[in-house]
Formats: sequence, C-alpha cells, structure tokens
Amino acid sequence: MHHFHAASAPSDASHSAGHLHLGLAMWANDDWRGSLLPGSGPREHLADYARVFDSVEGNTSFYAQPTPAAIASWARQAPANFRFCFKLPGRLTHELRLQGIEHELAEFLDCLAPIKDRLGPIMIQLPRDLGAEVLPRLEQFLQSVKGAGFAWSVEPRDPVFFAKGEAERQLNRLLITHAVDRVMLDVRPLFSGPTTVHPGLAVARSEKPHRPLHVFSSGQHPVVRFIGHYGEATNRALFAPWLERLFLWISQGKSPFLFVHTPDNKAAPALARLLANQVLAKLDRPLIGAFPGEGQGSLF
Repeated sequence: MHHFHAASAPSDASHSAGHLHLGLAMWANDDWRGSLLPGSGPREHLADYARVFDSVEGNTSFYAQPTPAAIASWARQAPANFRFCFKLPGRLTHELRLQGIEHELAEFLDCLAPIKDRLGPIMIQLPRDLGAEVLPRLEQFLQSVKGAGFAWSVEPRDPVFFAKGEAERQLNRLLITHAVDRVMLDVRPLFSGPTTVHPGLAVARSEKPHRPLHVFSSGQHPVVRFIGHYGEATNRALFAPWLERLFLWISQGKSPFLFVHTPDNKAAPALARLLANQVLAKLDRPLIGAFPGEGQGSLF
C-alpha cells in the first residue's frame, strides 16, 4: 500500500517556486547511442547527458571511491547547474554499518571536494537488514557532518522502517530535526502485473527490495527513485499521483530530485522525458525536446 496523503514536514522555505531536478541511474549506456547520446566512438558522455538531464544517481561510488582523474573529468564536463547525487560507499553503510567510519568518511568527502559545488544530496542507502539499531548511529553521523556543507538523504530498506511503528516514527523525527530527506523508492511499477510479460522483469525485481511507498518530505530536496515497468500505461498510471506531489513541493519552494529507472534502463531517457514533461507542463515551464542524437540521421 502506498501513502500519497502523507504530510510534508513544515517548510521554512520562501514561497519562491523550486526546481525539478531530473536524472537517470547513470549517464552513459550503449543503448542510448543515436538518441540521448549522439554519434559513435569515444565521447565525453557526461557532457552529452548533461545537455538534457541536470542530475544523476552516482551509483559507482557505492562500489568504489572515484579516482582523482575521474573526478577531474566530471568537473570538466558537468555544467554549473548539474548535481551529482552520489551514494555513500557500501563499505561504510553495508560492511561497517555506520560504525567506526570517521576516517574513511573524511577520505570520501575529501575526494569529492573538486565538485563540491555540484553535489546534490549524498544518499545514505541502509542495508535491508539494518533496523532500529541504526538510529543512534545515524543521529551521530548527521551530527558529525553538520556544518560541513554537504546535503544528505537517507534510504531505509529494513521492513521496520515501513511498518508505521515506533522505529519509523523515530527515523522520520530524526530526519525532520536535521532537515534531511528520506529517499522514496517507488517500485510499484516494477512489481505490477505478471513477470511473464518480459524476461527482464524477473531480473530487475530480484535486484530491488519490494517495500511499500511512504511519501514523506522532511527537507528541501525530496528524492524520488521511480522504478518503471516495460508498459507505458502502467508507468503513466502510477506516476499520476507523483505529478500532483512534485507540483506541490515545487510550489512550496522545494527542489525535488526525480530519478527514473526502467528494468534494463534502455528506455529510461524516454520515460524520464515523458514523465518530467507532465510536471513541467503543469508548472508552465519549458519542456524537454529532442535528445542530442535524435534526428541526426544521414541527409543523403
């Protein structure tokens, strides 16, 4: 069951409207050549991607700390308005489970220094089996990074944080106290209908936790990860309440991040454009047009 009636925490934002940040799970995929990514051969894919999308889920940092060379390349390619939403390394969240991480956390944040002005909320993705015992560690973590100039978001995955009990209430209170947003993983489209429709669905479903959707914003940058289906009708129907909610948040002066996935991410750019243009039309803002590689076929 999902909860689109959940209230936002009180906002002290001014009433100037916010901005919709739009991104995908990655900025390069061979399946996007000739549409989002123009041409062939080695290119600076991030620069091409950033002509359309102004943010990205930085999933690579979950597996390994980016090298200085990689960071320098990203700094060169990403425009000033671009926002990387890196994941805190899995070593800190999943191996050490947020205990005794001070030194490695400092190293990770130091490595991001060259692109600090282009960071969105860093995502703290918690393991699926780390429940209420993480709350004191998370509180200590958020206290320790206060004032360092980084924005944070938290993605809980243990079922206890979706049970509407004391653990979830404590988590939400902690997030409100620190004005940190909860990452909302919307897997409803992915888990809709039978798996037999497409073999890729079973693989994608095995990789994502099947948790209910609790809609909740406690900071200025709600983070929505919309995990789409192969069927456009399913995606449109399940995105409809998000259209209202994103419009509301932006009208309140918040600047949400919408990250769009599809089971193998081939269709993610097109789905992201389709969904974001509904929000932008409602806001009366310019729509996303043709991708850099579209309509670049040979003239002869």
